Amino acid sequence: MLFLQLLASGIQTGILYALTAAGFALIFGATKIFHVAHGATFVIAGYAFYECIQLGMWWPWATLVSFVMAILAGILMAVFIYRPIQRSEGSFFTVFVAAFGVSIAVQSLIQYFFGRGSVTVSSSLTMASEVIEGLYLAPILAVAIGVSIVLFGLVVLFLEKKNAGLGLRALSENPGLLEAFGLNAKNLTVLAFVIGSALVVPAAILTSISIGIQPSSGSKVMLISLAATIVGGIGSLKGAALAGLFLGIIENLVITVVDTQWSEAVSFFILFAFIMFRPSGLFGASVKR
Repeated sequence: MLFLQLLASGIQTGILYALTAAGFALIFGATKIFHVAHGATFVIAGYAFYECIQLGMWWPWATLVSFVMAILAGILMAVFIYRPIQRSEGSFFTVFVAAFGVSIAVQSLIQYFFGRGSVTVSSSLTMASEVIEGLYLAPILAVAIGVSIVLFGLVVLFLEKKNAGLGLRALSENPGLLEAFGLNAKNLTVLAFVIGSALVVPAAILTSISIGIQPSSGSKVMLISLAATIVGGIGSLKGAALAGLFLGIIENLVITVVDTQWSEAVSFFILFAFIMFRPSGLFGASVKR
């Protein structure tokens, strides 16, 4: 029964990883911007929700504020950080350093206003009950599954059925062609950040409810998002989501054979294995040697 309990926990963790990884993969796949500050967006969303609840705000309104703050953070990064660097033909490393600096600044500000410790939003969703003998499940698992299915469904429909969605898929390949069809590359870049930033919000909220969130949480989110993007295949939204789910499950199940302190390291052992033996990832284009 321990296996089933860990599997359930792994699915919940994996869903959160899938949401954050999909957001990062969408931004990177469309814009080729290594959005290191993706983890900072996660922290901003989580703390915005926490603060709204502390102020007595009704949870749907708190969720809306969290979405607004995350999307605003993404837009500001796209317009005022990345766009000027790209306009001046800054290198990939310049973008990385700028985004990393923003992440440090956000973490420092959160620590200043909320402290270094973890904060948690109390909710009945975390109250587990025995489903079968020895297996305890909380409603938050069903919520996480339902939210992820709806969000991924909406994003996939948008990318496949709407002109702007098709434009996002083509943005990284031929921005000049987009202009010929009346689509603006700059606007599509901002749209990529809007959708990618919005995807981290449910993960941030559910994390603040289940295990709590802290200023340094963004670092792990960024690393997991990167690992899932590589394992799933660069440019593949489906691959990043499935890899995130897979990494979350493995991270929990591995506790049955190794100490808990090694659980997070397993994700990066898997990452290194993919880099060595399948650099294209699960769904990426094949790599010629």
